[in-house]
Amino acid sequence: MAESGLRAACGVVSAGLALGVAELVALPIGTECTPLAALGSAVVDLTPDGVRERVIRLVGTGDKLLLFVLMGVVAFVLAMVVGRVERMRRPIGSALLAVFGVLAALAAVTRANAAWTWALPSILGVAAAILVLRMLIRRLEIGSPVPATDEDAPAPGTGALPVLFGTAAATTALRRRIRPEAGGRGAPPAEPDIPAPIRPEVAGTVAAEPDSARSGTGVDRRTMVRGVVGIGVLAAVTGIAGRVLGLEAHNVSGERAAVRLPAPSSAQPPVDPAADLRIPGLTPYLTPNNDFYRIDTALVVPQVSTTTWSLRIHGMVDREMRYSWDDLAARPVIERLVTLTCVSNPVGGDLIGNARWLGYRLADLIAEAGPHPEADMVLSRSIDGFTAGSPLATLLDGRDAILAVGMNGEPLPVEHGYPARLVVPGLYGYVSATKWVTELEITRFDRAQAFWTQRGWAPRGPIKTGTRIDTPSGSGKVKRGRTVVAGVAWAQHRGISGVEVQIDNGPWQPARLAAEPSIDTWRQWAFEWDAAAGKHLIRARATDGSGAIQSSSYEDVVPDGAEGYPSVAVDVA
Repeated sequence: MAESGLRAACGVVSAGLALGVAELVALPIGTECTPLAALGSAVVDLTPDGVRERVIRLVGTGDKLLLFVLMGVVAFVLAMVVGRVERMRRPIGSALLAVFGVLAALAAVTRANAAWTWALPSILGVAAAILVLRMLIRRLEIGSPVPATDEDAPAPGTGALPVLFGTAAATTALRRRIRPEAGGRGAPPAEPDIPAPIRPEVAGTVAAEPDSARSGTGVDRRTMVRGVVGIGVLAAVTGIAGRVLGLEAHNVSGERAAVRLPAPSSAQPPVDPAADLRIPGLTPYLTPNNDFYRIDTALVVPQVSTTTWSLRIHGMVDREMRYSWDDLAARPVIERLVTLTCVSNPVGGDLIGNARWLGYRLADLIAEAGPHPEADMVLSRSIDGFTAGSPLATLLDGRDAILAVGMNGEPLPVEHGYPARLVVPGLYGYVSATKWVTELEITRFDRAQAFWTQRGWAPRGPIKTGTRIDTPSGSGKVKRGRTVVAGVAWAQHRGISGVEVQIDNGPWQPARLAAEPSIDTWRQWAFEWDAAAGKHLIRARATDGSGAIQSSSYEDVVPDGAEGYPSVAVDVA
């Protein structure tokens, strides 16, 4: 390996060791305070909304994986730069590592609910990286020939090291050559038999040897490469071990599996079979937990135990209330079907899902705190610092807004908010669906702003009437003749009274509607179409329970949700 490659490799393995050591140090603290997690969360907070929405449209729920991949690539490139500049202009590389450590530590300690100990993984990890980097670069300098170009020149004062060590090695060789033989005491020393390459210039001997051979100081290039690889393996082992052990130490999946949900005092009746048309390609009425969309700001899924969780209600109230998990267990629970929708869902998008939720009425919990008459907002807060602002009147108007603890007959999945989250029919998730919720602050819209409201989104967020065409998808050929066009429509807490389909700018024709178990869920629909050969454009529109037809004008998701008719282009053959 050429020296330039070794320099870059020294930077990469040193940075890798920093991340590995940080994972181990984070074991007793939590995986959310590691450098990549802390910096990634800061990136999420600082990313402009336009960029965020484009990423979600491109990769959907894979946005977090994409961020980690991009951060890994950037870290790898910067680590290579660190190794090169440390060799050329020491200690600039070490200084860059120190800057990384400081930024990561600051990002960690400024997170919600962070303690000063959250800085330790970044600080100790980078300290270890700097020590290893300097050791490797120093060994590389000693074992390398004198640089032939200014670009490869070491920092002032270090360039003489190879010459000095080369001179020392050559002098030792000469002494061995001229040492008198045993028994020849007093005899004049024999003429030294100095090899031709050494005779003209002693110090240049080492520089004349090939890179693959042992240098004048005894530092072998292959040994150097093996050392770098060894440290790289150590970094990988510590990183993987720290991550695995950290996830195991703080994982609440085992606790969740042991949770027994209470029987609902007000249960949701069994879903009418007529609510699911069971058409191939059509989204099922109930969304399985594993298929339910996940959009949130948590790069590391919070692991919250029921033994430490509590819900605090405070602010503009007569009395502050706090409920532990055991406190809630003694209260009546209800079970309801509710469809949740993300405000980032584009026209015809899939950031929407329907589930059976089990939980406690928010109206009852808030009423016990005694909200002041002038209050108009509930600012819910997650354990990771995310906030959402919901209209207080909406939570108290009789709809089934709940503090959910169950989803589709089992405890909430960890990634969907275990042990408790909010579910509010008729509001987009960014103003209501707080996961891992720990606080409800009763306040006013003119006094407080939630996470996304601070970034330019509308403060109240009622869900707009929408529909989606599931089949045909437009990705393949459609056979000529009778074809079923089907999809789902939604207008939570208003219900769907009709869906119409249009073919090629023709007249709008009514679709057949499935049964509607609840006005708080989506509704399936289907339309029989006699498809003729050629290219066609299919559009759909929905009418809510009040008789209002969804808007035909196209609007982007920012600031309060997308509008427009979904369409699918098909080729019939």
